[in-house]
Amino acid sequence: MKVGIIMGSKSDLPVMQDAADICTAFDVDFEITVVSAHRTPDRMFSYAKEAASRGIKVIIAGAGGAAHLPGMVASITTVPVIGVPVKSSNSIDGWDSILSILQMPNGIPVATVALNAAKNAGLLAVQILSTAKPELAEKMQAYKDDLRQKVEQTAAEMEE
Repeated sequence: MKVGIIMGSKSDLPVMQDAADICTAFDVDFEITVVSAHRTPDRMFSYAKEAASRGIKVIIAGAGGAAHLPGMVASITTVPVIGVPVKSSNSIDGWDSILSILQMPNGIPVATVALNAAKNAGLLAVQILSTAKPELAEKMQAYKDDLRQKVEQTAAEMEE
């Protein structure tokens, strides 16, 4: 089981690295590369078309500006796609990216996380994979338990 992490430009890497870090933390195999919907459409088409046959079970696609990468990839593959809107240098405060990924037409679903939230995309990919891998589900439960404990500890400290 492998996660494909793609982005429209290397400038998206500081955001998208968070998804790779989550995959590493959960011992999930992944690949990471640049696939531009606008500058390398043939590469994008090949990546999406071949993803399932290469063992990719979830694709995390980050893009800024017009942010067509997640939706275009989703239109080609049957592999679930998680879109990460990236606030890029040419972005309209990130809203263009958010709306481009969020407003997909019926029939072409893309799960969408918050602006620059590649960490959440990584966590969602792990949760998707955990439906078929019980040991991954156990790790995810431990992660959530740790989050809960941290909040409870903070609350206890504040209430003292």
